[in-house]
Amino acid sequence: MTETQKALNKFRDTIINEAKANLKSIGKDSTGKLSKSIKGQVKQMPNSISMYFQMEEYGFFQDQGVRGVGGVRSTTSKFKRTNNKGKIWKQNGAGSPFSFKVGKKPSPKHFEKWAKQKGLNAFAVSNAVYHQGIKRSLFFTKPFEKAFKNLPDALITKYGLDAQELFDSIMNETLTKK
Repeated sequence: MTETQKALNKFRDTIINEAKANLKSIGKDSTGKLSKSIKGQVKQMPNSISMYFQMEEYGFFQDQGVRGVGGVRSTTSKFKRTNNKGKIWKQNGAGSPFSFKVGKKPSPKHFEKWAKQKGLNAFAVSNAVYHQGIKRSLFFTKPFEKAFKNLPDALITKYGLDAQELFDSIMNETLTKK
């Protein structure tokens, strides 16, 4: 195994391990399904490298967040967000490339298991998420950026790597393979 391949393997393993630890520490993986699904492949070829990460599709939405369509429930709700003056503040998912579209609500079936564990109604959770969105956690993005900074300079120079371009490429390729 070459030094380049060893560095790529370390890069992959660091990202995966830290992403799983982040999920646990922020409470975003109550069933364990998401952390178990995180996998990655890295491969050195003569003139290029190949990287691929995969996880349950909803993991990308947990990482990047999803902008809601707006509005909140008028009743008291643990999903209702207010500032210190009692006024509703911005919806979740600010800065995310993902957003819910008007009329395209997520199905309550996607929330059933989680909602049942929390003693909540899946339909109400689905509705709240649709309106308010999902806050960005960056559980995967932060380990990626940190690990990229630790890649050997020679590797970055040789393959002309740019952190944002590489991350975007990996995310786009991973989402299109679903």
